[in-house]
Amino acid sequence: MTLSLAPCLAVRGLAKHFTLHLRGGARLQVLTDTSLDVHAGECIALVGASGRGKSTLMKCLFGSYGADAGELRFESSAGPVDIATASPQRMLELRRRDIAYVSQFLRAVPRVPALDVVAQRLLDGEPAPASDDIEDAGHEERLAVARRAARALFSRLNLPPALWDLPPATFSGGEQQRVNIARGFVQPARLLLLDEPTASLDATNRRVVVELIAEAKARGTAIVGIFHDEEVRDAVASRCVELG
Repeated sequence: MTLSLAPCLAVRGLAKHFTLHLRGGARLQVLTDTSLDVHAGECIALVGASGRGKSTLMKCLFGSYGADAGELRFESSAGPVDIATASPQRMLELRRRDIAYVSQFLRAVPRVPALDVVAQRLLDGEPAPASDDIEDAGHEERLAVARRAARALFSRLNLPPALWDLPPATFSGGEQQRVNIARGFVQPARLLLLDEPTASLDATNRRVVVELIAEAKARGTAIVGIFHDEEVRDAVASRCVELG
């Protein structure tokens, strides 16, 4: 694979600390002068001992945590943006169009069927219609297309069809994780963040996730992931970056 010269994501001098208010305001420095590049079509696996800031870095990239210092330069579909200084509104736009995040936990609106949890992700990433009339006329068709894409992923991930129209709150951990994975992969992203995507999965579905990651890399997605499963990490990682 030939990587483009300019990285899709360039992290420079990232620093992040937490204040432990229940411990007398003690300062916990998690990331200090962290730097890395991620190119399109590359999967970077973050490695290092627990507490070295792997999940913290992921949440900084997603905009859930603010950075104390440094830059997170990202080549979005609308041009370069520094995630470290982007407004909340800009981050919401990036999450709709360009950045996908698969965590270890599914967060979904109560009572929404699993199928629509995934389909809505695809609808959110579409350009806004030019008028309300166009939106009304095309909504059902766009929803049908999005649901077909969700069904295809559920089938690949061996999620029982009996669950597709049910809210995922009562699903098992492995079932919820498959909904989470489908939601992360249903819309092609420029940057894909994977925090233990195969946690709670059996061997068959771990192999499916490896295939989905390979397909995303082939499309040119830049991927940053945490993979405690060494077999999965060896199968998907272009290279490893050790933190701490």
